Amino acid sequence: MFDLQVNGWELLARAALIYFALFIMVRVSGKRTVGQFTPFDLLVVMLLSEAVSNALSGGDDSVLGAWILAAALIFMNGLLGFVSSRSKKLERLLEGHPVLIGRDGQWFDEVLRRHRLGASDAEKALREADCALGDLKLAVLETDGSISIVKR
Repeated sequence: MFDLQVNGWELLARAALIYFALFIMVRVSGKRTVGQFTPFDLLVVMLLSEAVSNALSGGDDSVLGAWILAAALIFMNGLLGFVSSRSKKLERLLEGHPVLIGRDGQWFDEVLRRHRLGASDAEKALREADCALGDLKLAVLETDGSISIVKR
């Protein structure tokens, strides 16, 4: 139960490789993947975890191995948060930047398409902000995938 079947350093290296590979894939997939989960997005996340589980553990089913992997993943996540909070350049690289998706009662259709946002996403953001389209001053797709609405 506590005997490692794989070298501890190998587990750490596997955790780092999988973490950064998935980080890059999620980052490249866009803001919507991060912020506004549809049932399909949730399914992809669940399948991703299943797809990488064997590569992550390398066949080690021990409790100690699981602890090492969990600690390594949490550490890397904290490290990236710490480093990005200290560097604006790195923060922009890791988290992206907000995108203007509408102004003065108009949606920017090309920008919405590029970020895979549908009309229903935009309309939902308006409803949540209690704002009619004619009262829209600015609409911004935030780095976390949420949409911020500024009324006139």
